[in-house]
Amino acid sequence: MTRSSALSPALTQTTVRERSAGAPRRASTGQILRAAEREFGRDGYKGASMSAIAAAAGLPKANIHYYFGTKEDLYRAVLENILDNWLGDATVWIHPGASPRAALDGYVRAKIAFSRDRPDASRIFAHEVLQGAPNIQTYFNGALRQHVQTLEDVFRIWQRSGQMRPVNGSHLMFCIWAMTQTYADMSAQIGAVLGRATLAPHDYDDAATTIVALVLNGIEMN
Repeated sequence: MTRSSALSPALTQTTVRERSAGAPRRASTGQILRAAEREFGRDGYKGASMSAIAAAAGLPKANIHYYFGTKEDLYRAVLENILDNWLGDATVWIHPGASPRAALDGYVRAKIAFSRDRPDASRIFAHEVLQGAPNIQTYFNGALRQHVQTLEDVFRIWQRSGQMRPVNGSHLMFCIWAMTQTYADMSAQIGAVLGRATLAPHDYDDAATTIVALVLNGIEMN
């Protein structure tokens, strides 16, 4: 499925430099973003270095600076990419043409899969927010708020058609985000309670099934 772009204009102006378009450029920037996500997730913004990111990406350090300029620009681009993926999943699943059951089941499972496959992304985002979101506050106030309002419009359509209880749409999304992202942010705690060093695939499946049941029991009409 194609994701819709949710990039903030304010952030975009400070991230990837305008260069010639084409597949090699897209491949290089994607390679750099994946490596940077791992490095920032493991060592934090201060601990990660452009040299380490270049080594992880298998590219010369000059390539990193060519496409992203500074470490701050690269960090913002990583945050931007994380949010674009999260909001893209919501756009794919939550729309007026879907049923609440199919939409929320699909979205919750997509978010759990993201926490399973890209835990560093969630940790980077959590750390940024705990610091007061200095790099993405403009995004929160603009693009994110607008996106959640769009989701609330979908929820109101479902509510008017009798498919969904009159719950607060914003708080519903906050709950889904918190429940799904904890399997990345708190995986060590969850693993310890379950008695294993790392979570197994069935743990994520069980988590998704549990969260879907809780969400649907809270929003579906009797």
